[in-house]
Amino acid sequence: MALELFNTLSGKIEPLFAEDGNALRFYCCGPTVYDYGHIGNFRTFLHVDVLRRTMKLFGIKPHHVMNVTDVDDKIIRNAAAAGKSIGEFSAKFERAFFEDMDSLGIEKPEDVARATENIPGMVEMIEQLAAEDIAYKAEDGSWYFRLSKFPAYGKLSKKDLEGIEDGARVDSDDYDKDSARDFALWKSTRPGDTGWETPIGLGRPGWHIECSAMAKRYLGPSFDLHAGGEDLMFPHHENEIAQSECANHAPMARHWFHVRFLLVEGRKMSKSEGNFYTLRDLLIKGYRASAIRFLLLSVPYRQQLNFTFDGLAAETAAVDRLRTFRQRLLTTAWPDGAGSLAAQIAAADAAFMAALGNDLNTAEARAPIFDLLRTANSAADQGTLTRADVDATLALLAKFDTIFAVFEDRDAELTRAAIAWAEAEGRAAEIAPEVLAQFGTEGLSDADIEALIAERTLSKKQRNFARADAIRNELLEKGILLEDSKDGVRWKRK
Repeated sequence: MALELFNTLSGKIEPLFAEDGNALRFYCCGPTVYDYGHIGNFRTFLHVDVLRRTMKLFGIKPHHVMNVTDVDDKIIRNAAAAGKSIGEFSAKFERAFFEDMDSLGIEKPEDVARATENIPGMVEMIEQLAAEDIAYKAEDGSWYFRLSKFPAYGKLSKKDLEGIEDGARVDSDDYDKDSARDFALWKSTRPGDTGWETPIGLGRPGWHIECSAMAKRYLGPSFDLHAGGEDLMFPHHENEIAQSECANHAPMARHWFHVRFLLVEGRKMSKSEGNFYTLRDLLIKGYRASAIRFLLLSVPYRQQLNFTFDGLAAETAAVDRLRTFRQRLLTTAWPDGAGSLAAQIAAADAAFMAALGNDLNTAEARAPIFDLLRTANSAADQGTLTRADVDATLALLAKFDTIFAVFEDRDAELTRAAIAWAEAEGRAAEIAPEVLAQFGTEGLSDADIEALIAERTLSKKQRNFARADAIRNELLEKGILLEDSKDGVRWKRK
């Protein structure tokens, strides 16, 4: 079965493959580390995670490179306000970004490229462009890309850019998204400001040249796929294409992958709207990392997702259903026999793979697994589920989890880490009281819970039902739900 993916450049769904027959070389625009990542950022990185996980499931080895922009206007401005060097300032948020990636189950790329570690390659590319009169030096010592030298500008975003004003410049990283002007490749700086002494002068790189130079260093002048959020399509990715193709005289990337924005409760996410959330904001409010991952992947990447708290509650319940189902399969003594669900399991497997292969349709990939859950649970309730059915179902669940990664329950651990972060950052007042009660220093550890359940079980055997009920109520007050079954006691946190 082929893996097919929409190509923004061609406007068509096309087969995805490694042109060299080895690893599929792809570049993803990573974070600008001036603050904590928000859920819109992580929707993009989660769908890139699904892309690389699906590649592996389809037998395609990924060589994934992600940049970290650790110098730009915002970083310089915010570092100065904090009284720190840009290195010290950006390192904190880079660490936080990778911690959040891990919390959401996002695999690390094969290579992480930091802008400040790749200045020579950027300078070399600017020199190449200057040698062909495509880059020019302004009066203040900054270098600009001469947009009129690249007639194909706009081919990715399909924007009508006939009104390009030759010689008009833009040098801010906080760009006007509707402008098409000569853009800064290198920004001159004064002695003492953030800058590097180079053959093209004292200064620092413009944002766009960073990705062009780093992609070339790690993947070569032309590679298989370039990924990022839809907000980067214009002008950032258009500028990357212009720089790279003029310097390297080759197509930059054959395939382009863009993830749509998300809305929050039907509105664009912004601090002024009061609906701006980082992952850490949500964790200290009591929402689970696993459910956040599942929600952000619930809608295919080319469709806009409306992030709602009702939706997050529904995805929390969905994760619980999956985990409870798998635990039931693992912990029950099932009878031997040929099994009656082989056809349904095979159909669910085929539908799952077909959905992923058809442009990473995560919504359609989830559906057959939940259908099978209902069918298998019904068979189990009727006493017709066999060991053969269970083994085949567990194998399919394992395949499902190679993409969605929600079965491992790290939620309590991750919430405790978020509480510790909030307390260290002086933001303890933002922690929801019920989260502190359940996961804070006064909350119960998993070992505490297991010990209380064991005591409750013993109390019931000794017919001390008052103590057994008291333990259940104590756990319930701490947000721990118990489920008694013929196979023993199962528990979960709210």
